[in-house]
Amino acid sequence: MKSNLQSIKLFLVVAFSCTSLLASLTPVLAKPIGSSPSDAYNGLRLRSDAKTTLAQAKTFNQPPIPAGRPPGGRVRGGAKRGQVAGCPATKPDLTALVHFTEEANSVINVWGQTTLERPSWFFYVPYTKDSPYEVEFVLQDQDDNEIYRKAIALPDKPGVINVSLPTTAPALALNKQYRWFFTINCDQEKNSPPTFVEGVIQRVQLNPAVLKELQTTEPLKRYVIYAQNGIWYEALTTLAQLRDQNPKDAALQAEWRNLLGSIRLDDIAGEPIFLGKP
Repeated sequence: MKSNLQSIKLFLVVAFSCTSLLASLTPVLAKPIGSSPSDAYNGLRLRSDAKTTLAQAKTFNQPPIPAGRPPGGRVRGGAKRGQVAGCPATKPDLTALVHFTEEANSVINVWGQTTLERPSWFFYVPYTKDSPYEVEFVLQDQDDNEIYRKAIALPDKPGVINVSLPTTAPALALNKQYRWFFTINCDQEKNSPPTFVEGVIQRVQLNPAVLKELQTTEPLKRYVIYAQNGIWYEALTTLAQLRDQNPKDAALQAEWRNLLGSIRLDDIAGEPIFLGKP
């Protein structure tokens, strides 16, 4: 009888201890992923569903060329046929990171959509700050009036840089087309033509349901939404920012290659990205 009582007491002690242990663990087990600053997305540790989210993007959903005068443009730098370029030949050449189409008559149309009043443009620059070259970004309205001009500093080494439209510049109006130029003049005497890229950007407005989703979702999902809706500039900027915050993330590296590969700029995908103010 005494032995049975001791066994019962021992069982109760063990049971109480286990219950207390589980109670102390419950807050830890119930704590959501990403609730601490180190796990917050902007921190930026990608969740386990990152690959699933990126898979939804597939490739960029390129919208049709807008009605009216074809945008034309140049996605790659270098000399035009019959010209002698003043800049040293490089591979890759100066490149605008924007989608383009090539028509049957070999006419290139370089253009993209944005939802922002002041978007960012991205360019691969093959020259460095050690070179005494003049670099400029110019933006014109649809009547060819210059609305913004900025001298650009070359990076420490070849790579992708961004140029953002500042608050001091006029905001892009809805449904208006603007032409941009990124020019590198390598000849100080200016006897040879510069190397340049150019294209057209148009600000559009998304429907209210998409806008609401963009306001309430995480950056990775926003990238997917922009890509699915043909908003090139925000898709590229969002993904570039994510890569800048997570330089070793394999899923983001793969999606960057996928995005640039979808517009035939595979040779730029492995180049470093330097984000900063123009």
